[in-house]
Amino acid sequence: MSLLRFAGRTMLASFFVVQGAKAVINPEPLVADADPLAKAFVPLAQKVAPASFAGYIPDETKTLVRVTGAAQVVGGLMLATGIGRRLGATVLGLSLVPHVIASRPSKGATSEERQIAQSQLLRNVALLGGAILASLDTQGRPSIAWLADDRRQRLASEAERTANQLGAGAKRWGRGLTKDAKRAAEQAAKDTKSTRKALARELKLAGSQAKLKAAGAQRQIEHALS
Repeated sequence: MSLLRFAGRTMLASFFVVQGAKAVINPEPLVADADPLAKAFVPLAQKVAPASFAGYIPDETKTLVRVTGAAQVVGGLMLATGIGRRLGATVLGLSLVPHVIASRPSKGATSEERQIAQSQLLRNVALLGGAILASLDTQGRPSIAWLADDRRQRLASEAERTANQLGAGAKRWGRGLTKDAKRAAEQAAKDTKSTRKALARELKLAGSQAKLKAAGAQRQIEHALS
């Protein structure tokens, strides 16, 4: 499977490398077709792009053709060698968008010209689809989006599990606190009862002693009078 992937990438990349090299070395044959598209999209790109980058967008169609060709060569080599493979495929896909738009048949074209334009349009669309598939190919490894979603789900599960554990702990602590309070209340009631009994005994004993002292005093008085 790895060998087939490498062969497919190489075949797709070879087209872009060859065509890009031709555009860099000899851009004149492509200038006529690219000129209407350049005049329409360059001003728009210069308005949309950041100010620091807009100044690097070429105004001359020949320069724009060469820059696009260089991007295709670099992207094709990245795709073929596997070094920055997905980034290279993305660059190739972006470089094909103007070609797809430019290859649409014009309204005033003859039947033969429309057939040629449709063939070029189908070829460019097919190449764009191949570049998109190559940019999305993770070779069986999880994509960044999948890893981010998996991480999010793991964090949510861990948060829910932690919340459940905290809730269960708080519930157990509440039950333990209730039991402790109940035991403390029962012990306080027992202590109060014991204290009441001890006080009653002390009062009874004090009363008995007082009676004995009163009886002794009465006997002493009677003895003194007799």
